[in-house]
Amino acid sequence: MSSLAARVFGGRTAVITGASSGIGAGLARHAAGLGMKLVLADIAAERLAAFADEVRATDTRPEVETVVTDVADPAAVDALADHAYTRFGTVDLLVNNAGIMAMGYSWEIPADRWDAMLRVNIGGYVNGIRSFVPRMLERGEQAWVVNVSSIGGLLPSPLMAPYSATKFGALALTESLHYEMRMKGAPIQVSVVTPGAVKSEIFRAARPGASEAPEVTGFADRLQTLSDEHGLTPEEHAERVFAQVAEGKYWVVPQPDTLHEALPARTDMILGQVDPELRLG
Repeated sequence: MSSLAARVFGGRTAVITGASSGIGAGLARHAAGLGMKLVLADIAAERLAAFADEVRATDTRPEVETVVTDVADPAAVDALADHAYTRFGTVDLLVNNAGIMAMGYSWEIPADRWDAMLRVNIGGYVNGIRSFVPRMLERGEQAWVVNVSSIGGLLPSPLMAPYSATKFGALALTESLHYEMRMKGAPIQVSVVTPGAVKSEIFRAARPGASEAPEVTGFADRLQTLSDEHGLTPEEHAERVFAQVAEGKYWVVPQPDTLHEALPARTDMILGQVDPELRLG
């Protein structure tokens, strides 16, 4: 645990969306370990309730509230904010993390799945900003907004067009918000998280059915294997995230080696106006 993170965040209140599994669960567990009060949001009601009970039973016995929330619904996110402020009086840290995945050729992914990813992966973050940032500004004290993008927000991938597009969008949204907070001179730190491989079921859950093209299912399986064998645990990822946010970083890069290995070639491609090359392995 980062002692700096404990000093910065201990006793404060965090709202975390997509909190019942994967990256969100790791962030929630670590926040509890730092002594934070938690408002956990997820659309999966039973899983959220079970996870909250697990967190409440940890050594720090944190105060944990749960709000079943569809982040794509602005009214639902407003209700989440109302609950958090009514229960704890303030929110110091908002983590926009909830997201979904779809895989396949971009023209074969159903329209409703495209729409869902845009509404959740982008709209959910917009709704979080609209519901919480005005209250943070009104309070006028130190606060944090952390948006979870992805290394895929910098490095687009085939067969994951909705994910790439929405994670690029999350990156742009976060940077715009950062500029706006600076323009207003607000004491709100904005950070963007760019995870690489983290152990979770995201690719297994998004794996197409057996009738899909073998190159699609094979690609999904390779990514899941990479996550299983080489990914950070959600807890390791969370510790790095909180440490870097506590240090005041805008760019929160939990796996810098992965990004530093891939980004120079992409930068050279853009500056040199070179056609993108396909790399699957």
